[in-house]
Amino acid sequence: MFTMNRAGILLERSNLWAQIPTFWQRHLDKEEIDLISQAIGPRYQPSLEKVFAALCKPPQEVKVIILGQDPYPNSAHATGLAFSVPNEVTKLPASLKNIYQELLSDLNIRRTSGDLTDWANQGVMLLNRSLTIGTDGKESHRKRGWSEITNRIIKCVADNGAIGVLWGNDAQEVNSFFDANKLITSAHPSPLSAYRGFFGSKPFSKVNQILMKQADQPINW
Repeated sequence: MFTMNRAGILLERSNLWAQIPTFWQRHLDKEEIDLISQAIGPRYQPSLEKVFAALCKPPQEVKVIILGQDPYPNSAHATGLAFSVPNEVTKLPASLKNIYQELLSDLNIRRTSGDLTDWANQGVMLLNRSLTIGTDGKESHRKRGWSEITNRIIKCVADNGAIGVLWGNDAQEVNSFFDANKLITSAHPSPLSAYRGFFGSKPFSKVNQILMKQADQPINW
């Protein structure tokens, strides 16, 4: 099947759009998603049904957004949720291990499973700035149009009052989308930068303090 874009160019109809929850489709543009589908081609990760996993809650139900960069380069790890890996993964990625180390230091919570679906179910959006990556794990798709889409998603949840947890310079490019009293920033949790300000930053308790101050339910991290 094909569709015509505004310039009169025939485009292959994308399956990506059908994966976006209806409550998010009204905030996004199908033609832009179709163009991304063409740009990335048929070979990418995570798998089609997981690409928009981070959009599991409508904008008004997103309490917190934690930004990642690209999906994990390992197809067994890429779930569509930033920093999360499937429950059966026993060797956690280095950044996630550092996130858990900080969580233990901050709130004395010890997690072993790398599956962060329970965070997402509580209204924590785990969004990568690029939603796909090449199947070889080396080809970033950031310049294939994803930045514009994810920036729109970020601004939408920020405008609805979400707290922004932005780790590293890349994530902090969108600082201006958030109210100052709903913005938590630090170095990235990767091994290259975690000791430069991520450890000791206490993002989890800070999020819950903000939520409780506005009479909202804290996150069970």
